[in-house]
Amino acid sequence: MLSDAALFIDGTFQPSRTGRVDAVMEKATDQPIGSYAQADAQDVDRAVAAARTAQPGWAALSAPQRSAYLTALAGYLDARQEELIVLSMRETGGVRLKAEDEVTTSIRQLRISAVQAVENAGDVLPPYKAGKLSLSRAVPLGVIGLITPWNYPMNLAMRAVAPALAFGNTVVLKPAELTPIIGGQVLAEAAAHVGLPRGVLNVVTGDGPEAGWALAEHRGLDLLDFTGSRAVGLAITASAAADLRPVRVELGGDNAFLVLEDADIDLTASCAMVASLEFQGQACISSSRHIVHRAVVDRYVEAVTRRVEALRVGDPLSGQVELGPLISAKQRDRVHKDIVERSVAKGARVVAGGTYDRLFYRPTVLMDVTPDMPAFTEEIFGPVIPITVVDSEEEAIALTNGYPMLMNSVFTADLVRGLGVAERLRAGEVHVNDAYARHGADNQMSGFTQRQWIGLQRTPLDLPSWTRDPLTAGL
Repeated sequence: MLSDAALFIDGTFQPSRTGRVDAVMEKATDQPIGSYAQADAQDVDRAVAAARTAQPGWAALSAPQRSAYLTALAGYLDARQEELIVLSMRETGGVRLKAEDEVTTSIRQLRISAVQAVENAGDVLPPYKAGKLSLSRAVPLGVIGLITPWNYPMNLAMRAVAPALAFGNTVVLKPAELTPIIGGQVLAEAAAHVGLPRGVLNVVTGDGPEAGWALAEHRGLDLLDFTGSRAVGLAITASAAADLRPVRVELGGDNAFLVLEDADIDLTASCAMVASLEFQGQACISSSRHIVHRAVVDRYVEAVTRRVEALRVGDPLSGQVELGPLISAKQRDRVHKDIVERSVAKGARVVAGGTYDRLFYRPTVLMDVTPDMPAFTEEIFGPVIPITVVDSEEEAIALTNGYPMLMNSVFTADLVRGLGVAERLRAGEVHVNDAYARHGADNQMSGFTQRQWIGLQRTPLDLPSWTRDPLTAGL
């Protein structure tokens, strides 16, 4: 690949100033599949300067011209779709279903943004007095710095890259060092292939403490967009506050999965597989706390355990597994030692799983989890279902709130009751009788208002076969 071990700055592939190169490993086999350049602060400076120089000319293009470039980028990625799906499986460790979702959603995001660029440039507003005409116009911010995580690297880059470019901004992207190919180098290749004007999209690979932090603190950005851990996000926002640099962050959360006493247990247990185990639980929307009413906890544990024990863990390219490897040994050790073992030492009980082979971690069910345990208080980011028992709806709500959360789910036979509970949960998104975040809002960019999405599920869910009862799903 042209981009292998190269930065993409000002429209050209070039080595980093340091000359340092590191390997990109396939997560299932621990074999190298590529390499990436280690950028430093001076490389980041060059990328930001290129973006700054390019931005006025890019913004001056007509909306149809920018839209055409985005459509061309989508076409290039679409033509390589199968290759990119396999690359995502190898680089992230996700199974085919996850990789297909990531690649196709990225392409769809480009096409959505291409349309949005030509649909609306502003609004006609009600005049504040007679004889006046009030207009609002959408104008670009300028240069966007983008730091993305390793779990959905292409998709989480594209949800910012596509709309940013559509509306006349230029971008400096620093992908995660664990997934620099699918999260960055592929996008650089696409930009070069379609002839995107120089400096409009720049891709600077490297490790977080050096390249990432240099971009996070750069005074030449008009906005920094960061998706990642809460600890790093807090450090970035604290640094930005010193001189009021604009930042937008999406951080992890200790999401809750509430099971009330009237819940449909088969449906709930199937949704739990998605909520906590999809992509090995390595998503900011994964459920880290299962808060279950005592009246149904025995049936719930039995239904969840039966499903978990039927799941196959292994190399995603084998096509015979539902779960792949964790992203790294560091992540595996955090899940096993810092979460599972420390919770067991405090009295939690392993009902299923709790073992691993290399990066392949068996999906795990923990019982007797209490609010003082790491399995309750921390975002797990691994294939663990920790179950905490409550005696009432009020107790469930009280235990849910008080922690940083992105998405919660509540399960009940009464949709009106579920809506009432959802309105009392302090999370950005709440689902009733569902676990999916995929509500079709592909281009929801965080703004300056708080929005809570509440999804009500009234019909049988189209869940993947691996989530269902193995006695009926043929696993």
